[in-house]
Amino acid sequence: MLTIVGILFAVAPAIVWLTITRTRSVGSMVGAVLLAGAGLLISIQQDWIDAPRPDAHLVFTALAPLLIACGAGLEGRHEERPPQEWISRRNGAIGFLGTQFALTLVVGLLYALMISEGSDAPSSKALPSLPPGITMVDVGTSCGSGGCSRLATVTSEAGLSHPEVIRELGLQQERCRASGWLLDWRDVCVGARDNGENVTIYASWGY
Repeated sequence: MLTIVGILFAVAPAIVWLTITRTRSVGSMVGAVLLAGAGLLISIQQDWIDAPRPDAHLVFTALAPLLIACGAGLEGRHEERPPQEWISRRNGAIGFLGTQFALTLVVGLLYALMISEGSDAPSSKALPSLPPGITMVDVGTSCGSGGCSRLATVTSEAGLSHPEVIRELGLQQERCRASGWLLDWRDVCVGARDNGENVTIYASWGY
């Protein structure tokens, strides 16, 4: 169900544009760009492209109306006075796109407020990929005063020592990268620990 809603959300601006476009040349060009943007957003929704979803939705709903407005402006050069029927459709399109952007902004701000509490852990996808010979035997979360972390216990099939496992993982030092562009200002920090019995890799939030 959520997949269907996400797809409808992504293609809605293209459908709106089809209801108000008046010329084949500009209409096809703008429509193609909107569909390409919808495909990109759907790829992010389905995790085919690694990008922050809330930021992607906010950018998409901000840029799509601007593109449509530019397309309508270009088409307006070919007519001195558009028909009343088109004006009604245009006003409906403005209302729809404005509502879509407002809802996205509200949901995005609620998301930003939620993550500021630090009660969530990074996704398991934030954990590094494992080289051959090292396997993951357990995945979980751990929460403390500094927030929540995603943890995974790894082991070596070749009998490597714990320092050698950490070196194979390339995690002698903690690595951090940006989690998002706009709504999520946190960093995702990845590292490894030798707790004596095994090696644990972790992904935690950095502020």
